[in-house]
Amino acid sequence: MASAREMRLRIRSVKNISQVTRALEAVSASKVRKAIQAVTATRAYAGKAWQVLTHVAKQPGRESLHPLLTRRAEVRNTLAVIITGDRGLAGAYNTNVIRFVSRKFDRNPNPVRFVAVGRKGRDLMLRRRKDVMADFSNLPAAPTFADVSAIGRMVVEEFLQGRADEVYLVYTDFITMVKQETVVKKLLPLEVGGGERVEEYEAKSGPAAAYVYEPGETEILDEIVPRFTALQVYQAVLESQASEHAARMIAMRNATDSALDLVEQLKLAYNKVRQQTITNDILDIVGGANALAQS
Repeated sequence: MASAREMRLRIRSVKNISQVTRALEAVSASKVRKAIQAVTATRAYAGKAWQVLTHVAKQPGRESLHPLLTRRAEVRNTLAVIITGDRGLAGAYNTNVIRFVSRKFDRNPNPVRFVAVGRKGRDLMLRRRKDVMADFSNLPAAPTFADVSAIGRMVVEEFLQGRADEVYLVYTDFITMVKQETVVKKLLPLEVGGGERVEEYEAKSGPAAAYVYEPGETEILDEIVPRFTALQVYQAVLESQASEHAARMIAMRNATDSALDLVEQLKLAYNKVRQQTITNDILDIVGGANALAQS
């Protein structure tokens, strides 16, 4: 059994850890509020852009309207954009994303290349010897569309040049503070059969909205399709950041609670050790007094 001094040092160490985790929880709580505001602010724009794009792309001959809407006759190469965090201490957030990627793409019949958004995902993918062709790490705490648009431009270029026949986007969808779900979305060729959260902005009943396009559908598609592809990546980054901060806040709260429980257990063990030490000292004194009395 450890000595009383060792127990005191361990109690002090665990208390210090609990103070650190409590501070990290407070920081994550502040960041997650800002991240949720950013996600909420962009969902309406993403929904309206999706509504307009769907209306245009559902016209006859959609595959001839724009190359990004054209399905390849044969899929030979796959590209996947993986969004994770730059830092740890977020529970199983990063690990869940990579585990989901392994289940989805390990048995893919075609070669798969990956674009890692986030340092943790990049390191885990390289450790598993995956083909990581690009890395976007250390994004700002509050990224703008300009900060993320390079990812969208790169995947569009890979698709148009024929180096990728399909592009997938893997990210963590923010649902609630205690629930985040890793999802995969087919980014290219652009799917217009429905969306996740943008559906709520579309009209559910009544006649469809009439649009007048100037200068024309082709010019509109040339502008909106690449931009909306980048917008989907931007929205996924915001969703993932909100999910990461929420997961880190929950993880730090659980760590703080566990540390406080451990402190109570250590205090109980320390009191037992201290009581045992006092009892042994009393026994030594009584034994010595008895020995003197007998002599």
